[in-house]
Amino acid sequence: MLHVPVLLEESLDFLLHDLSGTYLDLTFGRGSHSQEILNRISSQGSLNAVDRDPEAVSYGKKNITDSRFSIFHANYSEIDSLFPQQKFDGILLDLGTCSTHLDNPIRGFSFQSDGPLDMRMDISSGFSAAEWLNSAPEKEISDILYEYGDEKASRKIAKAIVKYRAISSLETTIELTKVIETVLKRTGKTHPATKSFQAIRIHVNNELHHLKITLSKLHDVLKVGGVVVIISFHSLEDRIVKNFFKPEIEELPKDIPINTSVKETYRSIKKKLKPSSNEITVNPRSRSAVMRVFSKL
Repeated sequence: MLHVPVLLEESLDFLLHDLSGTYLDLTFGRGSHSQEILNRISSQGSLNAVDRDPEAVSYGKKNITDSRFSIFHANYSEIDSLFPQQKFDGILLDLGTCSTHLDNPIRGFSFQSDGPLDMRMDISSGFSAAEWLNSAPEKEISDILYEYGDEKASRKIAKAIVKYRAISSLETTIELTKVIETVLKRTGKTHPATKSFQAIRIHVNNELHHLKITLSKLHDVLKVGGVVVIISFHSLEDRIVKNFFKPEIEELPKDIPINTSVKETYRSIKKKLKPSSNEITVNPRSRSAVMRVFSKL
């Protein structure tokens, strides 16, 4: 299945406020947003893209030969070192997992097909899901499942994982799914492994940590009036984004006759935009998406 971009029209309508500008796609994936940006900007415009997945970067270099386009293999939290002298008119962050990851069993992201229990966005670095699950203390596993997946049965699942690995190491997605299913039975449309797989993926890739670092660095690589478009796919990401861009309010002592000080570095252009019912019907994976848009003051 090809990756279907979420909120494509809406995100680019906000992002591309100057068709001769310089733009940055920090989550290239399979280039759906990047391709459309190149279709819309003028011959004077330019686009840089970043992805932590070597396969995505190879795909971009092979399939996009436009002279206005450049792509780099890096984590998006490294933008300051990638672009130390450059400022952009617009920056895009689509935080969703690329469909090509979910649909490729070899990458180990999905509980719907059997494959090695990996889950790394960049298979050239870090530890795999299997390495972590086979070595982490039970409490650590439980805490991660609860914190990053909001899994109410986190303690029972962690206990079942530790019990299983005492006999045989966890190596495949199906093995992990079956362990989870010994604790949780399916009720409704949501698969019992959904929350656990999300939590493990977030932990293995340190996603929330890198997101926070990236947000803190955006200001230095964005022009005044530049636009940031961020598409989140679960409440943990969206909460981080929303709280980061809140104005800083300094509460002064009551005996000081000065109004409360408010420091704003960004202006909110669009607070919360969700996909239309039609888009959700066409692309069910878009149903949890939330887009927020900000402009640098």
